[in-house]
Amino acid sequence: MKNQWIRGLFLKLGYPLMLILGGLFRIKKEKLQKFLIDINNSLVKNSKPELVRRILLLLPHCLQQSDCKIKITYNVYNCESCGKCEIKNFTQMARNLGLELYVATGGTIARRIVVNTRPEAIVAVACERDLSSGIVDTYPLPILGIINERPFGPCFNTGVDINKVKEALQFFSGNNKEVL
Repeated sequence: MKNQWIRGLFLKLGYPLMLILGGLFRIKKEKLQKFLIDINNSLVKNSKPELVRRILLLLPHCLQQSDCKIKITYNVYNCESCGKCEIKNFTQMARNLGLELYVATGGTIARRIVVNTRPEAIVAVACERDLSSGIVDTYPLPILGIINERPFGPCFNTGVDINKVKEALQFFSGNNKEVL
């Protein structure tokens, strides 16, 4: 994948340096993390990776409504598709594209999922903190990160722009499959 060395240099050297300088100049860490995600996504999209067969769609547990009685963290397909949250859309996408779909409760579980599933590419939804650390930790895997929407604050009834997820999945699948 072309540009991979630029991406690696940025993730392993540029980003830590940016965090140090950001601390000195009192720049919010969340702003720096968003910058890392944006730069990473841009570098991945400009690298034109080969057609990917094994895509992992990784979602945060907070996309599920807090009052839901169904446990989806161990098996996302336990979702009863009631429509109160976006999980049913993601299970449909995963089935249509034949990709791996998991819900993680945090960074450690997300890393374990990546190790166990051994994907060729990842589309991940999470907050800036979890996405930025996940992108750095999973390098050199191509990963497109989508920041979740948090109208009720962090880790509680979050949402995501589903069109951004569709675009990321279509990018890795060669734009030749209908996502929904």
